[in-house]
Amino acid sequence: MTEELTRSYIQSLLPKRVATDHKGSFGHLLVLAGARGYIGAPLLCSQAAARSGAGLVTLGIPYALGDIIDTRVLEVMTLRLSCTDKESFALEARGQALAAATIRDAVVLGPGITTHPETCEFVYAIATACNKPMVLDADALNALSRSKSTLQERITPTVLTPHPGEMARLLNTTTEKVQAKREKSAQSLASQCGHVVVLKGHHTLIATPQGKLWKNTTGNHGMATGGAGDVLSGIIGGLLAQGMAPKSAACLGVYIHGVAGDFAAQEKSARGMIASDLIEALPQAWNSLESEV
Repeated sequence: MTEELTRSYIQSLLPKRVATDHKGSFGHLLVLAGARGYIGAPLLCSQAAARSGAGLVTLGIPYALGDIIDTRVLEVMTLRLSCTDKESFALEARGQALAAATIRDAVVLGPGITTHPETCEFVYAIATACNKPMVLDADALNALSRSKSTLQERITPTVLTPHPGEMARLLNTTTEKVQAKREKSAQSLASQCGHVVVLKGHHTLIATPQGKLWKNTTGNHGMATGGAGDVLSGIIGGLLAQGMAPKSAACLGVYIHGVAGDFAAQEKSARGMIASDLIEALPQAWNSLESEV
């Protein structure tokens, strides 16, 4: 049976904070994202994580993007990793990335990384060897759709955040069939891979390998815009870094992402929204939940 995400349930998931907490209390997230032509994805993802309560965020990027990215971030640290001649992650970067992950609390992998063959090998290496909680999104999912055994063998807490097209590739079906049976699709992938699945779209679904299924009711059509998914993966990653379990991080992340979208639509109009508007609206969204707890 599908349950709706209720406000009271979401409020019960909010991580507790006390006056003596410091930035080290709220986790350190590593975001592995970006490639030539896709600098927006890492910026949106890492900034959304910072706006979601993570104490520290490090953005790992292909080396060639460093000068561009460094001029656009303030609160996020950057880490330059080896890159291919197409300015995407090289397989050689796996050691650097895994070393960085060992001193972080969670990882987001995939936004804007492309499916360059060597970058896909990088994805397989990180997904296989990294033992930190992880969000797998975007091109990481496209790479893993060609190596499903990697997903099945991964035992560390993981959240997959596919849109319908990515879900279709993971299930070897069509986008139309996924959309026709969204609940069944989400449950099927969660069961097959053993991880929490977030199927994005109208009434985003969260499915667990144990058969639980939730439907979100926040958000609006203005969120159907490039980069909104990168914001969501950053939010969920930030919550994982704070120590939340995958199911709770996914439910809270999806819900607050929609609340931010609703505030942004009121301020900007749904038709005129862009993904960065969601990040700007996150503080208001968090406040709307915390003021009633």
